[in-house]
Amino acid sequence: MAWTDERVDLLKKLWGEGLSASQIAGRLGSVTRNAVIGKVHRLGLSGRATTSRMKSHRPRPRLAANNKRIANNKQRFTPATTGNPALQASIRSSRKSIRRQPKR
Repeated sequence: MAWTDERVDLLKKLWGEGLSASQIAGRLGSVTRNAVIGKVHRLGLSGRATTSRMKSHRPRPRLAANNKRIANNKQRFTPATTGNPALQASIRSSRKSIRRQPKR
């Protein structure tokens, strides 16, 4: 498949309208999504038309809340003791019963 002037013009038009590479490939026919992406790159068509979804995007003001959540997780998951708490009592008692034997 060759890129004719008509197909390149259609590609530029569809790309400017904000269609995805897959949608453009489907409309052009006999061309893959990767071929469309390659041609767009070679033509230097990096700018995209904004869609309604892009226009309605608002910055997320939840950054402070997210930092607070991370701080709470650090406090919540910091262990007060190491190891299995159920075994702590038996470990302490066994340590007390083991005494160093004097050197001979």
